[in-house]
Amino acid sequence: MPTQASPSPATGKFSRRKCLLSLPVLTGSLLFSEQTIAGAQIEEPLIDSVRTALSSAIANQAPPVPEFRDTESRLAYLRWLGAMSERLKKKKPEWLARKEFLQTVWYESKRAGLDLALVLGLIQVESNFRKFAVSPVGARGYMQVMPFWTRVIGDGDATKLFHMQTNLRFGCVILRHYLDREKGDLFMGLGRYNGSRGKAAYPDAVLGAKKLWEFG
Repeated sequence: MPTQASPSPATGKFSRRKCLLSLPVLTGSLLFSEQTIAGAQIEEPLIDSVRTALSSAIANQAPPVPEFRDTESRLAYLRWLGAMSERLKKKKPEWLARKEFLQTVWYESKRAGLDLALVLGLIQVESNFRKFAVSPVGARGYMQVMPFWTRVIGDGDATKLFHMQTNLRFGCVILRHYLDREKGDLFMGLGRYNGSRGKAAYPDAVLGAKKLWEFG
């Protein structure tokens, strides 16, 4: 079950709220086909305490405005932002769009206790950074979130999954939930996210993409 955690001095703090969840140059192309790894989260029964925790993690929609307790933390963030922006330029040519996207990825990943490179790798595999991507089974947006999640832990409005922060919030919270269920096992947690638990194609693809977004 998710527990509260606070960000470290090295990563700064978040404005107006605490983390809700925790976990104890771009070149080439990925050697996989989106169709061969396509999948989706599978709806499973959730006990009330888990549903409540996930719903609470989704609820606050305030904009992701990072704050930092010291200059070095801010500079570290800016270095990451600059490097990722350069790597993402071909996918998102407009600077302001890249900045908003990366700032939100940073915020939601840190909030959920997830590795930034892992989240960016997952987004690359799931949607290739396309905001309005829709899979053959109906998964939506950057992190290909299944609409049933909006009914289970949201307000039921699946159209909101095309809103950038909403999609990234759901995706990060769901991934955190699956990793917790698998006791931190990336292979099994990623497989569960994709609906292909125990099969190698999807985890291997995400972990391969993750290497392209590592920094520092």
